[in-house]
Amino acid sequence: MTDEGRGQLGLVVPSSNTTAEPEFRAHLPDSVTVHGARMALESVTVDELDAMSDDAARAAELLGHADVDAVAYACTTGSLLHGPGFDAELEERLADAAGVPAVATARSVVRALETLDAERIAVVTPYTSDLDEKERDFLEAAGFEVASIDGRGLAANTAIGELTPDDASRQVLAAVGDAEDLDAVFVSCTNYRSLAAVEDLESKLGVPVITSNGATLWDIGRVGGFERDLDGPGTLFECDSQ
Repeated sequence: MTDEGRGQLGLVVPSSNTTAEPEFRAHLPDSVTVHGARMALESVTVDELDAMSDDAARAAELLGHADVDAVAYACTTGSLLHGPGFDAELEERLADAAGVPAVATARSVVRALETLDAERIAVVTPYTSDLDEKERDFLEAAGFEVASIDGRGLAANTAIGELTPDDASRQVLAAVGDAEDLDAVFVSCTNYRSLAAVEDLESKLGVPVITSNGATLWDIGRVGGFERDLDGPGTLFECDSQ
């Protein structure tokens, strides 16, 4: 962040993602601009996610040419695909390539849940069952109890991008039910338009609700030095960054 209060955020996203950039933009002041670099991905499958990660460092390097203040790898399953530790390695790789701090969505989600002191969580996704299981394994390895995980079975990322915040809200309410035994709910996928549903869901469920883009935005604000400029929804953005 410059002395004038201006900032530049670098966002590494799958090529078929149409949600991350507008959701980030909606909760940033005009003085903080968002600049995207894309990695090829049409379907959210293990093979395509694995191939996509090979493009991550190059995308971050190109964002570094724009003198961004920080870089986010905005893909949840793409940053947890290879299990515990891959998310941290990815952050290091991108930081080295761009020459600025970097965050990866999977690691950002863990940091957000830890900040909320969440232990027992429910997870809602648009994914197929194989990716749901990889996500469950990752979150459990990170120390969380996954009470339930509910997926929509979608692979085409454009189909995921067509979902609305109302779709997310309905899925969460149907999947979670009584949230009294939960510490938080996590809505996964940076292409799932769900950030606008957070405040209403929190009021209905009585527990914090985080989304992939919400956690990533909160985290890059922390490392990029513009956390005070964020106007994100829900309990997470009311917390002090760790």
